[in-house]
Amino acid sequence: MNIGIPKEIKTNENRVSLVPAGAEALVAAGHKVVVEKGAGLGSGFSDEQYVAAGATIAPDADTTWAGADMIIKVKEPIAVEWPRMKKGQTIFTYFHFAADEKLTTAHMDSGATCIAYETVELPSRELPLLTPMSEVAGRMAVQEGAKYLEKLYGGRGLLLGGVPGVAPAKVVILGGGIVGINAAKMAAGMGAMVTILDVSLERMRYLSDVMPANVTTIYSNRHNVLEQIATADLVVGGVLIPGAKAPKLIRKEDLKVMQPGAVIVDVAIDQGGCVETIHATTHENPVYTVDGVIHYGVANMPGGVPRTSTLALTNATFPYAMKLANKGWKQALKEDSALLRGLNVVDGRVTYRGVAEAFGMEYHEPGKFLG
Repeated sequence: MNIGIPKEIKTNENRVSLVPAGAEALVAAGHKVVVEKGAGLGSGFSDEQYVAAGATIAPDADTTWAGADMIIKVKEPIAVEWPRMKKGQTIFTYFHFAADEKLTTAHMDSGATCIAYETVELPSRELPLLTPMSEVAGRMAVQEGAKYLEKLYGGRGLLLGGVPGVAPAKVVILGGGIVGINAAKMAAGMGAMVTILDVSLERMRYLSDVMPANVTTIYSNRHNVLEQIATADLVVGGVLIPGAKAPKLIRKEDLKVMQPGAVIVDVAIDQGGCVETIHATTHENPVYTVDGVIHYGVANMPGGVPRTSTLALTNATFPYAMKLANKGWKQALKEDSALLRGLNVVDGRVTYRGVAEAFGMEYHEPGKFLG
């Protein structure tokens, strides 16, 4: 199989979808790997390293896409890349279709087979390809939130952990999943007072067992969310409904109960965000203010730490990429129910229920496309 690795072109996106070791393994398995010139530089991997691994370096994106049976990316193809997609081509990346109807229809129109990292789901309901980036984003959320609490950036002028004689900041985390637990670890480790809200009693019992004494769990309902954000210095949105739009837990009018200079970091932005007033921002211009509350909505947070993120991501994605390359997407999905859950769009049809419901589109059972 011919496998294309394009350079990521989203603003300040420096990750790459395949490291040289992965290219070497694919070539050893009999595949051709074509890497766009400079694709790995942002993550610290040179073209020479890919060549030494047996890959071919393409001079530009058009060449990389044109001959590829499968494209492996990190982020969804953006508008300038849509004309490069073609019927029958397999694209394996993060898509987050439910947050963007235009993106969804463009991929439907292309006729490509779109397998989304974020909806590959194990029988245990674990999302193995979303987990590593959720770990990175959860930890970064606190790192970034602590920075924007500084007065220089318009924040409340607080040190997250306080000092002896001065109370620490309060961090409220919406969702006790992978993002939430990693944000809580970071915030608690820095000495903040942390509150996690979730709707799963089982999850809260687990968090209560494993978290330090400065982390409290509270059941998530409208009353409790409002009560907690009213005294929060930093709010982290970590809510996820796999493949579907995130619920809006903080409404526009709710900002009025929050403290001026408080910070919201909405990690759920890839799925539309769990804050009504959030919109996607970039690493270049990460924040804006609404009603005195600082909003951070960077849609590719792990791209800010590309070396760590690339290694963490490819550790998880590579075994699935190898399976797709060796068997072809139909056979690979037949044999792997987790990978089958990743099929979102094929031959112009939506095969993931959450995406279809987000836009009122017809849903098609993915299994019927496997032959």
